[in-house]
Amino acid sequence: MELIRDGKNRYRLPRKGKMRVDGIVYVNEFLKPLLREDKSLEQLANAAMLPGVVNPVVGMPDIHEGFGLPIGGVMAMAADGVISAGAVGMDINCGVRLLRTDLRVPEVRVSRLRELMLAVEKHVPTGVGKKSKHYDLSRRVFERVVHAGVRALVEEGLARETDLEFIEEGGCLPDANLDAVSREACKRGAVQLGTLGGGNHFIEFQEVAEVLDPVLGERMGLFPGQLTVMIHTGSRGFGHQICTDFSRSLLPAAKKYGIDLPNKGLACAPIDSPEGRRYFQAMACAVNFAFANRQIISHDIRRAFGVLFGRDPDELGMRIVYDVAHNIAKWERYAGRKLLVHRKGATRALPPGHEANLGSYRETGHPVLIPGSMGTASYVLVGTPKAAETFFSVNHGAGRTLSRSAASRTITRQQFEDSMGTVLYNIRNFKEIVDEAPLAYKDIDQVVETLAKIGLTRKVARLRPLAVIKGKD
Repeated sequence: MELIRDGKNRYRLPRKGKMRVDGIVYVNEFLKPLLREDKSLEQLANAAMLPGVVNPVVGMPDIHEGFGLPIGGVMAMAADGVISAGAVGMDINCGVRLLRTDLRVPEVRVSRLRELMLAVEKHVPTGVGKKSKHYDLSRRVFERVVHAGVRALVEEGLARETDLEFIEEGGCLPDANLDAVSREACKRGAVQLGTLGGGNHFIEFQEVAEVLDPVLGERMGLFPGQLTVMIHTGSRGFGHQICTDFSRSLLPAAKKYGIDLPNKGLACAPIDSPEGRRYFQAMACAVNFAFANRQIISHDIRRAFGVLFGRDPDELGMRIVYDVAHNIAKWERYAGRKLLVHRKGATRALPPGHEANLGSYRETGHPVLIPGSMGTASYVLVGTPKAAETFFSVNHGAGRTLSRSAASRTITRQQFEDSMGTVLYNIRNFKEIVDEAPLAYKDIDQVVETLAKIGLTRKVARLRPLAVIKGKD
């Protein structure tokens, strides 16, 4: 696939063949050679062939091969365009939440960090297929949660009204309808609220290593040396089943409407068709489930801190900095047009003053949370007005360079331990998490700098990992 330089850290994938629009890929000189190692550019070109697609389709600095749309891909659709389950992803609303505290890391001993890890694991099940410790609650509130999101948990004492101001979409995507969801998906979701999962999901204790924008850092409640907690998880088996179901059912739908699919992974239907509306309703259910899942995990983390420090979590200054989604499709307005923006492995980044910012961050732009790989730094950013060229989207993480199987085959114990350094982790057998080693991912500093250097983002803070909780696949 031919890329043409189109400015600093910006390359154009020119329209050709059946492509209806161009592609734009954001990489610097360190990241560009990695594009030749997978099919991510081909997948971006395939997305550019779909009816109703708006110029351009976008590849983020963490772009790598996925199913359908590449991970790190952004695709906007006009109202008469299509909606695709493969352009949203398997883990619908896999997202990131950051909790702040008033605790300073030098005051928290390593032994206390280990105690915190154990206390959190006691409350939050980790690993693929694990069921909720809130089993009765999960079954009882499931239907309300998928329709109302985090607001359903306010009534249960697991969230506060003020929390909603610090969650994308206020913790609820409209138009959810459980009637659009299969019985198998409901069966899986009803028992998994408050669980972490496996793969790249984690709970990480971090130190604010640097505040790079003191004014914005203060507005977000961040200061150097501060202890924070980052949560990365999504809609669990519920969202996975929904994507699986619709990736199958949208194939005949595409044929029914005469859509020439460039790839089965981009199975789709017109947005306003019965099949398209049904997928959006089901996806919204998974989005709301994921917001609620991270909320319950936050509640359990606050509870663990309260017990170990013998103080009310509010006295410890524990509150949400923000919660952002990726793997989602949402209606948004750009230049007066209403577009359905698919973000797969990409994060929304609204600039200061944008009307969709919630009250607390209306003037500053909301925090954008970019987790690194296990053992490397994470970042807090904000978007700028220039990010309109990416449909106000940025990367969602570092992005893989090695597949899970390749990482498991090639990374040795010594390499894994060296890459983790002093970072604590909860899995004794390194083989169970070696596929998530830093060596399997791109350099997070280079990925973040790619967009910051050209003014699409502003860096607010850099977070250093101290201890990470992972789940077995």
